[in-house]
Amino acid sequence: MSKVLPRIGRRRALQGAASGLVAFGLLLWWLLPLGEDPPGGSITFSTGTPRGVYQKYGTLLRNALSKDMPELKVRLMTSDGSQENVARVATGEVDFTIAAADAVETYELNNGPGADRLRGVARLYDDYVHLVVPRDSDIDSVSDLRGKRVAIGLPHSGVRLIATRVLRTAGIDAQEDITPLADGIDTGPNRLKRGEIDAFFWSGGLPTDGLQQLADTFEFRLVPIDADFVSEMHRQGGATHFYRATNMPESAYGTARNGTTVPTMAVSNVLITRTDMDPELTEWVTRTVINSRDNIGDDVHSAQLVDVRTAIYTDPVPLHDGARRYYRSVKP
Repeated sequence: MSKVLPRIGRRRALQGAASGLVAFGLLLWWLLPLGEDPPGGSITFSTGTPRGVYQKYGTLLRNALSKDMPELKVRLMTSDGSQENVARVATGEVDFTIAAADAVETYELNNGPGADRLRGVARLYDDYVHLVVPRDSDIDSVSDLRGKRVAIGLPHSGVRLIATRVLRTAGIDAQEDITPLADGIDTGPNRLKRGEIDAFFWSGGLPTDGLQQLADTFEFRLVPIDADFVSEMHRQGGATHFYRATNMPESAYGTARNGTTVPTMAVSNVLITRTDMDPELTEWVTRTVINSRDNIGDDVHSAQLVDVRTAIYTDPVPLHDGARRYYRSVKP
């Protein structure tokens, strides 16, 4: 009897190990393309300004890509933001980028070079529009910016595109009715703190590090942009239909918000590439974007919103064939 029990125990241990291997195999089958080796080579990814969310997300995504595709070299390039990013991909200067949907459509509507070659990989997360002023400022609405020193974003940024449209909706000419300054999230917060500007625009995921750091040392407010104002913006036509009215969550920049929500507007971000990008590589990139959501989301909170069910909606550009292949492979 004493000899039978160990044999039973060994059999159960072997059965348990076999079950574990089967489960591990199924996990690999779900995570990786069956029968395919990871692609190699090199790609270039255009991000954004050093203190912005695009740059942080791009750095973390590069780390995730290196784990899934050890033979793939990913080079990051900083940029002004969405407008420059779209042009870089469309003209072949870079291979992948993140850009706000309104900037992508604006490029297409303007018949930018290579616009017809743009393709979507995944819808990522929403950018929230911030209009930031000192707490004791007399600026309570967009209209109050008239005659003020206002940072409207870097020349080729999505911020510049949005700020110009917001000002136009309020009847303000960005070149005539304010003192426009080309500051982004890298310089705008400190210039506001030093009193060198009266307000600055920013559009980014929540929270943006540059603003979180400002909240720790300086009292600021967010000027409301309400739903009626956003509806008025829609009347401009073009890419403005990508703007939606929303509220800045109470949790964003809590020390500067005193637990209150502020009406504003948001626009979705899209990871894009071109039609000539290798389908297999694009499929692998798409898989990594979706599977790395939680790890990236630990540092870039807005990335927690990336979801396979909504990632396929890359309007205004159609899905790349490689991305479509991935989404079909995980469709229930």
